[in-house]
Amino acid sequence: MGIKHLAPVGVLLAATTFLGAPAQARTAGVSATGSPAGPHGADLLNDLGGWPSATGSLGPHARGEREPVGGSRLGERGLIVPPGVKAPPKTAAKAYVIADAETGAVLAAKDAHGRYLPASTLKALTALTLIPKLDKNRRIRPSSRAVNEEGSAVGLVTKPLYTVDDLFKALMLVSGNDCAMALAEANGGLAATLADMNAEAKRLQAFDTVAKTPSGLDKPGQSSSAYDLALIARAGLANADFRRYISTKTDKFPAPKGYYEIGNHNKLLWRYKGMIGVKNGWTSKALGSFVGAAKRNGHTIIVSIMRHDGYFWEEVADLLDWGFANRGRVAPVGQLVDPIPEPTPLPAPPTASAPPAPTSGSERNPAAAARPADEGIPIGYYVLGAGLLGGLVWLVYGLRRRFR
Repeated sequence: MGIKHLAPVGVLLAATTFLGAPAQARTAGVSATGSPAGPHGADLLNDLGGWPSATGSLGPHARGEREPVGGSRLGERGLIVPPGVKAPPKTAAKAYVIADAETGAVLAAKDAHGRYLPASTLKALTALTLIPKLDKNRRIRPSSRAVNEEGSAVGLVTKPLYTVDDLFKALMLVSGNDCAMALAEANGGLAATLADMNAEAKRLQAFDTVAKTPSGLDKPGQSSSAYDLALIARAGLANADFRRYISTKTDKFPAPKGYYEIGNHNKLLWRYKGMIGVKNGWTSKALGSFVGAAKRNGHTIIVSIMRHDGYFWEEVADLLDWGFANRGRVAPVGQLVDPIPEPTPLPAPPTASAPPAPTSGSERNPAAAARPADEGIPIGYYVLGAGLLGGLVWLVYGLRRRFR
């Protein structure tokens, strides 16, 4: 084969190799996981607050940690009252929140985000987390560990006498720590339940809350705040079963020989007009805590208090009265935020009955299919290739004249 035949083949191979290079160069900026690679990709993630975590919460910038959840004033430690309004009645509680359940408006507060031991008010989070996960008609046989749980108890035995519904009632009426552990075991164990509770707290944006027990028994690292207790109560009020449990005054509880009657520890259910309920708590380290809701004239007020060193029922009633008297009339000092929205579901894949897509040129040509769909060849490469081809033709022409 003469040189005049070899030259065009060489030019074709060179042009093909050269023009194929940009495909690799363009994909070098994206990692195997699909995230931006290199320093500029990392800067982009930092600016956006990072990727969402496995629990669905966003990074610090996207989550708004530059100011307290619910508004900047809620970060103040002292009493926060709207201007021109008489302050709420005095209370010995170190922290409290008065809020409108419908609008989420925080009407007054004191050390709203102060972190304190929650005691049994944490059971509101336990119930809110587990009610959607457990079949209320499922029969439970408590373990020896659950039966022997310390603190307040309903008196479980290791026999399959109880339904999940029974355990939730005793959890919220008589603050059964034994029921809290039995429900946690029914949910897959203590570790799984604590993970679920903390994930639920993050979904509610109750970032002051860390659950270390399902019962609220004191444990290092466990915490909540008056603001978070109000968030949890507001979310619970939207669940029909939760409302039924917290508003029940008395009920029958199964026993080895028949049943016995249990009564709700929330004294305001018996004393305060319109009281819906929620939960009270006390330990020697946490002192007294309470979160509750009442409804009057179609409006619901939530009050939460933490670290009260005495008898708080009348003080809570006075705070509720102040909330009803001032709701809709004062500028809020903050806001009970809404839960983080659930992720948008991905579109459903096409069904098998869908008509086949028209055959494209890339499907007929495997080499074309390997090239990304959005990758065109810039005009500059055609000009460069044409110049290269012209130069080689001129070289071949000159050689042929010389040999002649």
